Amino acid sequence: MILTTTSLLDGKTVTRYHGIVSAEVIVGANVFRDLFAGVRDFVGGRSGAYEKPLRSSRETAFQELEAEARDKGANAIIGIDVDYQVIGKSGSMLMVSVTGTAVTVSDA
Repeated sequence: MILTTTSLLDGKTVTRYHGIVSAEVIVGANVFRDLFAGVRDFVGGRSGAYEKPLRSSRETAFQELEAEARDKGANAIIGIDVDYQVIGKSGSMLMVSVTGTAVTVSDA
């Protein structure tokens, strides 16, 4: 499966549009992880407590996006957009949403 944020693929021609595909993953924030991340952010450095779950959530969203496109008969997804939103009471959850257009492409 070819994945791209662009609307065109060099050397490929879109032969069929299958429609928009999307996937959302929501993760809850952990109170202790938040506490330690806050301390780390205060003294500087990267917050591994957030980076790993964020990366995992994004990867899961992309896997779901690919599965939906494959179910529609597509072999590529173009125009991909990735968004992150804090949701829930007092921002207690993070949502990763990924959208794109499922297409069939062939060599030009």
